Amino acid sequence: MVDDEYLARRFEEHRGHLRAVAYRMLGSLSEAEDAVQEGWLRASRADSDAVDNLGGWLTTIVARICLNMLRARGTRREAALDVEEYEYVHVPDPVLGPVDVADPEQEVLLADSVGLALMVVLETLAPAERLAFVLHDMFAVPFEDIAPIVDKTPAATRQLASRARRRVQGRAPSPSPDRARRREVVDAFISAARGGDFEALLALLDPDVVLRADAGALPTTKLLRGARVVAEQAATFRKLAELNRVVLVNGVPGILAASEGRALAVLAFSLGADGRITELNILADPARLRGLDLAVLGG
Repeated sequence: MVDDEYLARRFEEHRGHLRAVAYRMLGSLSEAEDAVQEGWLRASRADSDAVDNLGGWLTTIVARICLNMLRARGTRREAALDVEEYEYVHVPDPVLGPVDVADPEQEVLLADSVGLALMVVLETLAPAERLAFVLHDMFAVPFEDIAPIVDKTPAATRQLASRARRRVQGRAPSPSPDRARRREVVDAFISAARGGDFEALLALLDPDVVLRADAGALPTTKLLRGARVVAEQAATFRKLAELNRVVLVNGVPGILAASEGRALAVLAFSLGADGRITELNILADPARLRGLDLAVLGG
């Protein structure tokens, strides 16, 4: 057996990568941590003497765990596949960061961030499709290595990823402008919200904008479509506006509403090619907001 101390050290070297795989698979920071920890327990009990590619082996272990966790969630996500629009409201956990990043290593991490809107689309994929897409398209894992995880042939696994890719391309937001333009829009949104300025909010919104607000329970959980309908939420936005600060949400400018070190809401924006907001994802679930690490923001 490989020495336990050596294996533990090597596992820590791969922890960041494994956490990134698990987060993209699960959309939950806490579940991603659980999956990585379970991966360590399984790896430490296995015979790894003959493993040539430790990183690939660990990725496979964590991916299997994530697949089982997705399947255990039941049929909610599979049911969403037959619906043209999102029937249920679920916003994945956001990853927060400071808006002014001077650390080159942090810049590299942010460049590899997956936008929250794309994470929402991943939630609509069947578990095996999501695994094939995440591992192959996001982490360049060969189909030959993915196939045993989903009990398919490499050719069938390729088809899983292809179906997932079509769904993602059909539903993911259009490419957004650069970060400077994103910041301008976020600042303008905060200003309009603070003033309760309906017309200013309306001007920022694409006519077909989608607002997805996940509060964890009805009646505050909602899915709204259309610029006028979304702009009519100005009163709701205004309540949080004085507590807003601009942060990075999954690598791009967004909004954190917080008071006394406690997160009240996180807002993530998707912008169209013309710079208007095409999608607004809001996490306001108190239980999940309590799990966010605000210390990474500083100040």
